[in-house]
Amino acid sequence: MDELRPRPANSYALTPVGFLDRAAIVYGDCPSIIYNNISYTWSQTHRRCLQLASSLSSIGLNNGHVVSILAPNIPAMYELHFAVPMAGAILNTLNTRLDARTISLLLCHAESELLFVDLMSVSLVNEAISLLPSSAKPPLLVLITDDDEVLPQQPSPTIHFYDTYEGLLEKGDPAFNWTRPKNDFDPIVLNYTSGTTSSPKGVVHCHRGLFIVTLDSLVDWSFPKQPVFLWTLPMFHSNGWSYPWGMAAVGGTNICLRKFDAPTIYGLIKKHGVTHMCGAPVVLNMLSNSPTNMEPLKNPVHIITAGAPPPATILSRTESLGFVVGHGYGLTETGGIVVSCAWKRQWNLFPATERARLKARQGVRTVGMTEVDVMDPVTGMSVKRDGLTLGEIVLRGGCIMLGYLKDPVATAKCMTENGWFCTGDVGVMFPDGYLEIKDRSKDVIISGGENLSSVEVESVLYTFPDINEAAVVARPDEFWGETPCAFVSLKEACCRIPTEKEIIEHCRGRLPHYMVPKTVVVKEKLPRTSTGKIQKAVLRDMAKAMGSSRASRM
Repeated sequence: MDELRPRPANSYALTPVGFLDRAAIVYGDCPSIIYNNISYTWSQTHRRCLQLASSLSSIGLNNGHVVSILAPNIPAMYELHFAVPMAGAILNTLNTRLDARTISLLLCHAESELLFVDLMSVSLVNEAISLLPSSAKPPLLVLITDDDEVLPQQPSPTIHFYDTYEGLLEKGDPAFNWTRPKNDFDPIVLNYTSGTTSSPKGVVHCHRGLFIVTLDSLVDWSFPKQPVFLWTLPMFHSNGWSYPWGMAAVGGTNICLRKFDAPTIYGLIKKHGVTHMCGAPVVLNMLSNSPTNMEPLKNPVHIITAGAPPPATILSRTESLGFVVGHGYGLTETGGIVVSCAWKRQWNLFPATERARLKARQGVRTVGMTEVDVMDPVTGMSVKRDGLTLGEIVLRGGCIMLGYLKDPVATAKCMTENGWFCTGDVGVMFPDGYLEIKDRSKDVIISGGENLSSVEVESVLYTFPDINEAAVVARPDEFWGETPCAFVSLKEACCRIPTEKEIIEHCRGRLPHYMVPKTVVVKEKLPRTSTGKIQKAVLRDMAKAMGSSRASRM
């Protein structure tokens, strides 16, 4: 068999972009995108993406060039996931919640050649462009207008726009022969991390990696053909966990929306017969605490959550409303979900509280991942499978990023010589082979020599009836070194502010003594990152500013 080797016919470059060609044939007359009163079919979306790719190519954007977009989940954001790589360029989706200074830094770091700007972000971009260093070449600007939604009047921009989105699209050739990658490992996207523990890093993914994670995500969630997908997950957040390409693969209907709250979500579910959606635990919390919808859904809606460990109580409340919750784990560096809580039929026989506890675990590797483990960072050996011994979650598989843009030191630090990607997340492995995240490595609290999981304490705080949000960080302590300090916000329906003593006593009956918060701070709302994660770094600074606690030694 030595003469058998890769040939052009069997080693053609894989790319998720090709799913759109197939969708135009198989699902051509079926709806692809719905946004307010706008509706496109898959053949129309295919044509529009080819036209846009043609226009991008005609102005000199191709291999290696970065094209950025600053927009919410509107049709243009979806289409650019195909059109930009079809031109051979690299897509960079920017977070609409960032400030002008950060956007300016990212545009400069990415060396963006062109920036698509949603009309609601014009003022932000205006300021960001003004902050670019004189040595940086400003990107061409294309304005995305929105005639289908009533929006607040925006001030006239002082920046020049090369064209509008639709104007650029109309100039393109619908018969454009799109640029396929020459190699599996050619870059397709540049995504910036949320920077919860450090400054944002530019994560570069290749066509092969996103092809793998897209199909892997569809298999893992058992996606049917032609689902109705509600875009509650920002597409700027790790490319919507690869589902823009996934929806093309299965001919789904993408329900786009500029912004949302619980009533909007429930309204769109009813109007369009939504079958699937994604979101961070904050979205589940929003849905389960909404006073506008207390009755269960008429038809089940599958929702997958990831991004932060969800408390079992929130999972339980969400499922009681008729949502079928799936739980997974991934990072910007993996391109999507690579660990999921694969459900076993026998678990359906367990009480609701036990089912929620099991589902709160992140789970096992998806079929597309090679290996997942929890390792002792000192010895490099797998930790005991006892659900107690802490270690770092490590991964290896085809969807791991190529590396961090212009940062070989950070790339080498997290991608080891023995073939593991080190996540920086702390977890445990259970006897059944399922893992659970306990903390970010920087969030572990060391109290009296004991490693304390803030996530575990938070899960108990969420069982307090009036608590809406909870986060636990370390506060300096004269005797113990550190003690748990809880920051909480309360539900809108809360009639009386609970005392610190009441919350502490609630925890005391449910946690080992050393894990019980010694301090509880009630706030109107907790600070969050641009991707919706609670900013524990900010809370740690607040706890540190309180000074050393003088808690009892008992």
